[in-house]
Amino acid sequence: MSAPTAAITAPSGHRASAVRDTATLAGRILTHWRQRPVSILLGFLFPVLMVLMFGYLFGGAMSLPGGDYMDFLIPGMLTMTMLFGLESLVVSVAHDTAKGVTERIRSLPVGTAPALAGRSAADMLNALVGLAVMIGTGLLVGWRPERGLAPALAAAGLLLWLRWAFTWVGVHLGLLLRTPESAVAVQVVVWPVGFLSSVYVSPDTMPGWLGAIATWNPLTATATAIRELFGNPGWNTGGWAADHAIALALIWPALLTLVFVPLACRQYGALAN
Repeated sequence: MSAPTAAITAPSGHRASAVRDTATLAGRILTHWRQRPVSILLGFLFPVLMVLMFGYLFGGAMSLPGGDYMDFLIPGMLTMTMLFGLESLVVSVAHDTAKGVTERIRSLPVGTAPALAGRSAADMLNALVGLAVMIGTGLLVGWRPERGLAPALAAAGLLLWLRWAFTWVGVHLGLLLRTPESAVAVQVVVWPVGFLSSVYVSPDTMPGWLGAIATWNPLTATATAIRELFGNPGWNTGGWAADHAIALALIWPALLTLVFVPLACRQYGALAN
């Protein structure tokens, strides 16, 4: 084989090996999930319960200008569902680290990127199923995307883009905290981030300083953007963030990914220390 040909085929072979390693490690996680179907099922049903609680127990007290509260809530809950998996992901990564599984993977001829990407790929499959369950729930309670298939697919893409970013946040935190007991503390962060957004109510209904934080929450950007794409009612009186929600829904996950992918890779490499 000539030198130029070798130079061309070697990177291709390396990429194929990385893809195989990623798929193998993702398959390992999916196998573990098949062994505990009840907990996985409960994870999918919890957002459904939240929809029923907020939509039917509290929805009657919500006076939404220009629309029905359920039509406002469903896009918000689709967004919130992208955050819900963060806690279990952090605990799972920390569990593998504490039990020495991560160290055994490090001892194999597997690069850092495939090792972490396998975890992220499995989580994205989980998110895809959870998103389908929530969309089905929305359709059953009367919610409808009003602007056709293409905008609806774009909205789904924004939701999965947000989840991809949260996946890397979760991988980094799991590697950093290292023990499941420490990882449980992530709940203290996840819930305020979720509720301090436009998922359930508009930031305009909050005290000024809280509303300002909620307005610039990545969840708010995605929730506002997909409401626009679905043609569902919003509850925001305007402002730069609301007027540019789709752009922010693209930018926020990109920034989170750019920050947390290198942090996760660095933390993975530092585990031996």
